[in-house]
Amino acid sequence: MASPDPRAGFAELKFRDPVRARAMVEAMGRATAGIGRSRVSLMHVCGSHEQAIAKYGLRSAFPSALSVIMGPGCPVCVTDAREVDEGVALARQGVHIATYGDMLRVPGTVMSLADAQADGASIHVIYSAGQAVELAARLKEPVVFFATGFETTAVATAAIVLEGLPDNLSILSAHKYIPPAMDIVAATPGLAVEGFLAAGHAATITGWGVFEPFVSRHHLPVVVAGFEPLDILAGLVKLLELVRDGAPAVVNMYPRCVTRAGNLRAQEALWKVFQPSCGRWRGIADVPDGNLALRDRFAGLDARTRFAIDVASLPKSAVSVTAGACICGSIMAGIKSPTDCALFGSACTPEHPVGACMVSSEGTCRIWHQYGGHPDLGGIA
Repeated sequence: MASPDPRAGFAELKFRDPVRARAMVEAMGRATAGIGRSRVSLMHVCGSHEQAIAKYGLRSAFPSALSVIMGPGCPVCVTDAREVDEGVALARQGVHIATYGDMLRVPGTVMSLADAQADGASIHVIYSAGQAVELAARLKEPVVFFATGFETTAVATAAIVLEGLPDNLSILSAHKYIPPAMDIVAATPGLAVEGFLAAGHAATITGWGVFEPFVSRHHLPVVVAGFEPLDILAGLVKLLELVRDGAPAVVNMYPRCVTRAGNLRAQEALWKVFQPSCGRWRGIADVPDGNLALRDRFAGLDARTRFAIDVASLPKSAVSVTAGACICGSIMAGIKSPTDCALFGSACTPEHPVGACMVSSEGTCRIWHQYGGHPDLGGIA
């Protein structure tokens, strides 16, 4: 007797189904019409969401009254110039710097890590926190891991700290924590965002329950969504329905990965190593509890404690007229779009970026330059 098919009774998971996509687009239209306003603004805070929206031309199918804005969802972009300056200063002092590749060309006050590397500094591109440990073990010289990213990469940094670092490895934390930045955006005068699409990968760590206090404070709905086209469309349908019904709530539309509680072991590691601290997000504001600093018990691993970081020694350079015209801050805050910038696609390109939004693969300007922001594709095929 043949064994039963283990897939029997289970529908095939498909995330790029044109029939379902058209049905969701129609549902978005009905929900937007039900809101009854000439403009409805929603915000997502994730570069991966923006990549998918732009790559698959989803905006071409959105209702004309719907505006989906990218907020401060690019961790490289919001790394402050002062934090880049610290990395550059350490590199120029002869310390090996290990960091993720997107950070190399992000401008500091005077120069980027790539500029310092061109001047002879030792900058090493790594692809995981574990590679920083391997690099330090191999070099036997002082190495600083310039650690950037949101909750997901901060957990990886916490893991290597808890496992024990080589004596010659230090951490320069520029990690950020998204929920406090959402508070800043929600309170921005004139922005009038009516709901937020939250990133599924970060919520896999934190759980969707982390957004409940935000909803209570601001009376705005939050929907957690994944990254396939149907994930995003389903998330937007639900978010529009919540706005239409005047129902501020948190809804998880990514249940295959996200739970209310999240990954408790990852959270335990994260908060054992890091504590929230006030920090500057590039071009946006000082965000209370928006940075992740090493706890006092790990001060001996903190590059800011171990080294005298002489940022004042960096060569002085007047901001160029071109750089002064960059509007990355307004783009990351959701106030402006890349096409509002006079530099976009001309003086500022991925090959010659002026601002951080054009450097990172998760930056709005870089994504729009690659895929376009509001393409007219005639809807979903």
